[in-house]
Amino acid sequence: MRRSSVETKAVILAAARERFAADGYDKATIRAIAADARIDPAMVMRYFGTKEKLFAAAAEFDLELPDLAPEQAGAGLVRHFLRTWEADEGLQVLLRTGVTNEAAAERMRTIFGGQVMPLVIDLTGDPERAPLRASLVASQLLGLALSRYILKFPPMVAATEEELVAWLSPTVQRYLTGP
Repeated sequence: MRRSSVETKAVILAAARERFAADGYDKATIRAIAADARIDPAMVMRYFGTKEKLFAAAAEFDLELPDLAPEQAGAGLVRHFLRTWEADEGLQVLLRTGVTNEAAAERMRTIFGGQVMPLVIDLTGDPERAPLRASLVASQLLGLALSRYILKFPPMVAATEEELVAWLSPTVQRYLTGP
């Protein structure tokens, strides 16, 4: 049975996400990804051109940031990110890879800068300080993800969503809307 180009591309991306998760960026190969997708490696190259472009496509994420009331933004953002990290292993792959690979790190910067910064500007009306505020928020959310999902510190893994929201939201709130 033949697949459409859209289906083929989706199969390649799914295989790439799994392979990058299992092997990391540096060890994942086009051949291994193609084998996982049960297609010829030339097809991967045809659709994506390079390993870097394949990774960028596989690491494309819409954080689907919710509309947040300014006074509840810290709690809302921490809760949203916990649920996002739980639901999408791809972000975990991106974080794991981003600490050792510049392309992955740049992808993470692009995602957070392009999606969190506008939220900060909307909440504060302060575009001048938004880059620092967004970076500070990212430091908390990425630190949470690293310690809970990648390094798996037992207390972080055992903590409930509500416990983590209670601990982290005041700090995130201060980064978002504090003086």
